[in-house]
Amino acid sequence: MENSPRTKLHPMIVAAAASVALVSLVGAASIAGLLPNSQATTMPSAAAAPIAAAAPATVAAPAPEPEVRKVVEHKTVVHHTYAPPARIAATEPQTASPSAVRTPAPAPAPAPAPQNSALGIGIGAVVGGLIGNQVGGGNGRKLATIAGAVGGGYIGNEIAKRNEQQTQPQTQQ
Repeated sequence: MENSPRTKLHPMIVAAAASVALVSLVGAASIAGLLPNSQATTMPSAAAAPIAAAAPATVAAPAPEPEVRKVVEHKTVVHHTYAPPARIAATEPQTASPSAVRTPAPAPAPAPAPQNSALGIGIGAVVGGLIGNQVGGGNGRKLATIAGAVGGGYIGNEIAKRNEQQTQPQTQQ
């Protein structure tokens, strides 16, 4: 039987595992209502129920009153920005008749926001993965490849959005 040397865990892996465990414990404590600032409601203790069931049922206990629920109203605040009204040029002659009053032309609609580009994400992810694969060795190389693919996909998408924004004004004219 061969005894292979035991490899050590990287300190970042240990720190990540400890932080996940800590966050899980804090979340469980919050759900259970053990934290002082928790908004959780605790259930009545189950220990009192078996004692009440064992006693003879001679006196009927009053039924608890149902909780009054508050109606929550959400208000959505919407801020609109309007283009300033177009001014009539000062060089135009003004007439006295009310039927000759010009109304300003409506402002052009704003250009739609650029959409995510699947082609940009795909090309960026491939290039980023290839670059990430050149870094490190073993598991580090795998992590660098994944990180490169994710980062490359994001950068490729942003480049595709920027190119779409630059070509939109030319096609609208």
